[in-house]
Amino acid sequence: MNLDAVRIDDLVRCARGRGATDLHFGGADRPALRIDGRLAALDVPPPDPLAVRAFLARVLGAEQTARLDARGAADGTAERNAEGAPYRVHAYRHGGGIRVAIRLLAERVPTLDELALPSSLEVFAQRPAGLVLFTGPTGSGKTTALAALVDRINRCSERNVVTVEDPVEYVHAPARSLVTHCEIGRDVADYAEALRGFLRADPDVILVGEMRDRATMGAALTAAETGHLVLATLHTNDAAQTVDRIVDAFPADAHAQVRSQLASVLVAIVALRLLPRRGEPGRRAAAEIMVGTDAVRALIREGKTHQLRNTIVTGRAAGMQTLEGHLSELVTRGEVSLVDAQAVTTRPSEVRTFERVPV
Repeated sequence: MNLDAVRIDDLVRCARGRGATDLHFGGADRPALRIDGRLAALDVPPPDPLAVRAFLARVLGAEQTARLDARGAADGTAERNAEGAPYRVHAYRHGGGIRVAIRLLAERVPTLDELALPSSLEVFAQRPAGLVLFTGPTGSGKTTALAALVDRINRCSERNVVTVEDPVEYVHAPARSLVTHCEIGRDVADYAEALRGFLRADPDVILVGEMRDRATMGAALTAAETGHLVLATLHTNDAAQTVDRIVDAFPADAHAQVRSQLASVLVAIVALRLLPRRGEPGRRAAAEIMVGTDAVRALIREGKTHQLRNTIVTGRAAGMQTLEGHLSELVTRGEVSLVDAQAVTTRPSEVRTFERVPV
C-alpha cells in the first residue's frame, strides 16, 4: 500500500514536470493532466482504489477523511511532495468510487511583474484601506494574483497582514511586513468568524480567500469601512456582475445600505482570465479593471450597474480597462491567438487585432 501511495506521488511529480496546473485521478479512467487549460490523459493505468484511499488518509488526515465518507467531499491543505512543491487536494465521491483533483501550486510566491499583470495593480497594494476584489471563473488566477499583491505589500511596506483561506495556498515568509496565515477548519470555523476576530488583532491588511456568503461579505465590508485594506476573491465574470452579486446576497430592504457601503470602500475590481500563450507553453493573464472613482461610486449607489462598463471604457486615464481591450492588446502583440482570446469573453466581436504603428 505504501508503494502504491508513492506511485501517486510520482504522478504529482510527473504533473509538475510537464507544467500542469491540475492532476485528476480515481475510478476506472486513466489519470489526466490539465496543461495550459486543456486536459490530457496519461498513458498509465488508473491507481488502485486502495492506493487512493491510502493517499487521501495521508494527505487529508482523519477529520477530512471522515468528512469525505460522511458528506461525499473533502479538501486538504496545501501539502508538499518530496521536492517541497505545494499542492491542494480535493476528493469527492462518484458512482460508488472516489475521484481526486489536485491543484499544483507555485513553488514560491510569484511577483506582479512575473505575472505580467497591469502596472495599475501595484497602486492597490499601497492603499491604506478599502476593498480590492479579484474575480473570475475557477482557474482564472485569482488566488495567484492575490498572493502577488500580498508579496508586494510584504516586500515594500511595514504592515500587519492576516489571511484566512480554505486552504492556505501560498505561504509568505515575513520580509518587511508581518504575515499571519489562518486556515478554515484548522484555525477558524469559517470566514465570517475569522474576520470578526481579525479586527481585534491590529491588522493593516486582511486577505479573504473567498467571499462565499452574506455573512462573509458583510464582515469584509465592515472591515474595509473601519480602516483596513481588504483583499478578496469572488466567482463572478466582470465588475458589474460582482457588484450585483454582493448586493443581491442581502435582503431587498438592505440593498440601498449595501450599495452605499460598497461604494464608499471599493478600491477596485479586477476580473481575470487565463489563456494559452501563442507559440509557447504557459498561459497569459488578461484583466478587466474597474477602479473606484467618483463616477463608479455614484453608479453603484444609484444601482445603475448596467452603466459601469461605459465608465470602464472611458476610464483609461484612471487605470481602467475592459477585458476585450486588454485581449486585443495581447493579440496585437502576438502574445495570444485571436481564437483563444475570443473564447474567454462574452463579447468576442470586440476583440480584434489593431494595426501596429511602426516605431
